[in-house]
Amino acid sequence: MKTIDGRAIAKTIREEAGNRAEKLRSEGVVPTLAVVVPTKDEATAWYVRQIARSADKLDIQCRIVELDDPGRNEVVQALQELSADASVHGIICQTPLPEGVALADVAQHIVRHKDIDGANPESLGRLAAGLGSWAPSTAAASVEILKRTGTELAGKRVAVIGRSTVVGKPAALLLVNESATVTVCHSKTRELARVCQEADILIAAVGRAEMVKNDYIKPGAVVVDVGTNPTADGGLVGDVDFDSAASVAGAVTPVPGGVGPVTTGLLLLHAVEAAEQQL
Repeated sequence: MKTIDGRAIAKTIREEAGNRAEKLRSEGVVPTLAVVVPTKDEATAWYVRQIARSADKLDIQCRIVELDDPGRNEVVQALQELSADASVHGIICQTPLPEGVALADVAQHIVRHKDIDGANPESLGRLAAGLGSWAPSTAAASVEILKRTGTELAGKRVAVIGRSTVVGKPAALLLVNESATVTVCHSKTRELARVCQEADILIAAVGRAEMVKNDYIKPGAVVVDVGTNPTADGGLVGDVDFDSAASVAGAVTPVPGGVGPVTTGLLLLHAVEAAEQQL
């Protein structure tokens, strides 16, 4: 069984982003990413710091916009102002959002050509129609890992556990666009383990710690674990029981060190791509 090194993949992506950002700076353009933070959530604050540190290493400007206990109107206003700011190339709206504020509602105010995390519902629609848009970065990272490890996608059977608009649905659309045959599984799926056993590739994005055991996995299958579930000792585990999966799978992404670093790397690459498109 192979452990897929997400950190190594992320390093390659960051290097690509850095080289392209350097070229933009030579042309007088500083790629700029804005992160709207409408929450005091500690995990979110840690993640935003990670984005900012990674951006700084690549000389990508990261503007953090912290909102103090905002309502819907304050979040919308911040996103509209950044959308209108020509110096900003990419915009992210962090979650969790304040109670009563829906991401799909406020994210529609991120202009599409700056929506580098695929939060605007229009981006998901364009993805479904094959018209080109950025997918949510975690979904994109799941598929990017498969592509960068040389995993064949065309004609392969894929099971995605989870149907969120942040991971499950966009990941499925990306895979369909790669000519995979995709089954999207969820809480109402009957005989879930049996359905997953038929898949050459399994993506777990259900949000339940170590739910996926070896009886979900086809021998030799590639398993991508999107889960990030905190443990009592302050650590993280995925949605896949890694040790159990390792006894059957051909390759598995670990948690941490799998999808997470690739997600951050892709956000930076998307910011650079947005700056290139806005020249």
